[in-house]
Amino acid sequence: MTSSDNRTTVPAPAHVTNTDEGAATKRSGSSRLANIVRRLISPLAIVALWQLASTTGLLSPRILAGPGDIISTAGRLIASGELISGLIVSFLRVLAGFSIALVLGILLALISGLSRLGETIIDPPIQMMKAMPFLGLLPLFILWFGIGEAPKIGLVAFGATFPIYLTLHGGIRSIDKKLIEAGQTMQLCTLGIVRHIIIPGALPSLLVGVRYGLSVAWLSLVVGEQINASSGIGHIITYARDFLQTDVIVVCLLVYAIMGLLTDGLVRAIEAYALRWRPQVIA
Repeated sequence: MTSSDNRTTVPAPAHVTNTDEGAATKRSGSSRLANIVRRLISPLAIVALWQLASTTGLLSPRILAGPGDIISTAGRLIASGELISGLIVSFLRVLAGFSIALVLGILLALISGLSRLGETIIDPPIQMMKAMPFLGLLPLFILWFGIGEAPKIGLVAFGATFPIYLTLHGGIRSIDKKLIEAGQTMQLCTLGIVRHIIIPGALPSLLVGVRYGLSVAWLSLVVGEQINASSGIGHIITYARDFLQTDVIVVCLLVYAIMGLLTDGLVRAIEAYALRWRPQVIA
């Protein structure tokens, strides 16, 4: 045995490795911060030009209020409680309508996705109704259900059902048959295959449909609340439209956008937790 065989490798000091990891983490954080700053440049520039046009009189308040007026109007509506109460009513409508859509979309997708007969019966009517302009159904909903809460909730449910159904149906159909055969080899019953193979495999598609369905739900509510509504954000918009209050209209539209963003963020958080087993393609 030569002397070189008796050599031992001296490990690098631990503090060197920790320092390198800390520097890498700091560089990664700085890169993300720089990316966020770069993405904010153009929106802030647009807001600055908007405010400049409003201040100089190039943009009339009757056409579009300036950012400063919008901020002050938002503060006034929040202080009076009008915006908060309207937001609560609108949120409850979306919650009720989307809950119906979620149950209905999942049920129809399971029946259609797991059975050829079910697909033959269910899928053609769904595809036909999907092609219809569902916002144009509001007059019929008013004739059928009156001018109360039912047509607004029904419109939200009707519009949000299709994204959930389509994405979940596609997710079920895309599951590898070898996984189902493996489940049958392990003597899983039909319910067990659905629970342990179908649902986990189609869950990513379902969550995409939920995110898309939520955006459609808020879009449906914007239209539904502006017709025969005595409360909610849409009612505030209708009242402001009659008195040419563009600042109030913009505030309400921003509330819709923020609520859509928050609900989408909630689903993304659920998705990150439920699908944490998936490899991350983008760091």
